[in-house]
Amino acid sequence: MYKCNLTIVFPCEFYTNSFVSKIDRVDSDENVDRMEKIISLMKRRGFVFRSSDIYGGLNGFFDYGPLGVELKHNIKDTWWSDIVTRRDDVVGLDCSVISPQKVWEASGHVAGFSDPMVDCKESKMRFRADQLFFANVIVDGEAIGYVCVQECDNIDEAIKKEAEALKGKLKKTGTLQSLVIKPVAEASDEEIALIPSPATGTIGTLTLPREFNLMFRTHIGAVSDDVSMAYLRPETAQGTFVNFLNVVNTARVKIPFGIAQTGRSFRNEITPRNFIFRSREFEQMELEFFINDSEEAWQYWHRYWIDERLKWHKSIGINENLLGLDIHKKEKLAHYSKACTDITFKYPFGIQELEGIAARGNFDLMQHQNYSGQSMEYFDEDMKRKYVPHVIEPAVGVDRILLAVVCSAYHEEKVGDEMRTVLKFVPRIAPIKAAILPLVKNNTEIIAMAQKIYKTLQRRWNVFYDTSGAIGRRYRRMDEVGTPYCITVDFDSLKDGTFTLRDRDSMEQERMSLDKLILLMNDKIF
Repeated sequence: MYKCNLTIVFPCEFYTNSFVSKIDRVDSDENVDRMEKIISLMKRRGFVFRSSDIYGGLNGFFDYGPLGVELKHNIKDTWWSDIVTRRDDVVGLDCSVISPQKVWEASGHVAGFSDPMVDCKESKMRFRADQLFFANVIVDGEAIGYVCVQECDNIDEAIKKEAEALKGKLKKTGTLQSLVIKPVAEASDEEIALIPSPATGTIGTLTLPREFNLMFRTHIGAVSDDVSMAYLRPETAQGTFVNFLNVVNTARVKIPFGIAQTGRSFRNEITPRNFIFRSREFEQMELEFFINDSEEAWQYWHRYWIDERLKWHKSIGINENLLGLDIHKKEKLAHYSKACTDITFKYPFGIQELEGIAARGNFDLMQHQNYSGQSMEYFDEDMKRKYVPHVIEPAVGVDRILLAVVCSAYHEEKVGDEMRTVLKFVPRIAPIKAAILPLVKNNTEIIAMAQKIYKTLQRRWNVFYDTSGAIGRRYRRMDEVGTPYCITVDFDSLKDGTFTLRDRDSMEQERMSLDKLILLMNDKIF
């Protein structure tokens, strides 16, 4: 069974009049409504904006607002702390975004980093051919035509529904035979001519699939020719492989060890979609963990990193009930790959890859050795021999993580006679750690004490000071952006120096001193 998503595809323009140009349709109105509410909140409260918004937006590109950039930084800082700072066997790296053509020729990206693409000549819409599925409809041994659908959670059911509709349209009353479902990317030229466009339902309007390279080209220097051609990186990993010898020779590392890197990557996606899930500019967090060339090593470390990454996702507040594993079948692996397992997440628009953990063998280092002429061999003092190391690669997109975190945190709860919207971020990644709220704004002593608390906490964390509106309204504003703690300075505070600490999730309140609060927040955040 194929995992698929029905996509609303717009014509291939640079700009879009919609905040979200393409969102996969899902199998329930509840999920559609939930995703729309999440997107609305993220725009309204300053998490994410359309890039070049005043000019109509640039399709596949997003800008992060004040709260979004804090959340994004907290996710990256947490990953870096847990992957690099708190481990003895991983070091960091930061490579250039632009690399010469030779790097991408060696990695195989120039020749093979592409997606199959088809166009609908009637609607001018563009589709990835491996995300369209078709079947020949046969009734009592007679072929009556083809049906075609885009990705959805249950492709078998979607294709069957279309087949039954075609059968009814043609007034066929016989038995529908089992449907053989294939991606349009595997269709023959003769079949393409008979497959209806999913945009219009018209037969014969789809073009033949053709490969579309996903890398952004540029030129270095004043002359634009083949010699000056370079590429914006589609992944951070190749910079790590190219710098393997530099790290080994300078960082006193010993196998097994890892090199971690975060940074922006660029892919000219045919159909960017699902809000920030699939865009053309995004940030990655990748670890290349180098191991010896034995069978036991890659099996052990591949399993190890799957378990470690699952634990990490749960630790930052991603709902474990929505997490899963997708183990790639052997025939679907890249020719150099020994194994690959995706950690998946059930977004409102369907189950999608969140992070991939791949056993890549030594393909990348061997390719760069062959193309550069530089030996990538490592002398293992324990094994008393040289070899080109193999690698385990846990790779994840920051934007996908952020969206999964928000989807997991989003809750609507009835409190008394009204509903409250709350983002239940774990304190470690919450964009605002605490809000300081003086009960009234016309009492100089209360304001002075609230300001003192605010300035003290501000030295350690991102906190917010708010005097506007009733205290209940201020609580709700903080709930909606995921602030774990609200500190209310009131008239009793002037007597004993304590204040009211309100917990976001339970809404319970307790009196607390500043020293005790700092200890509590230190424990929850670090």
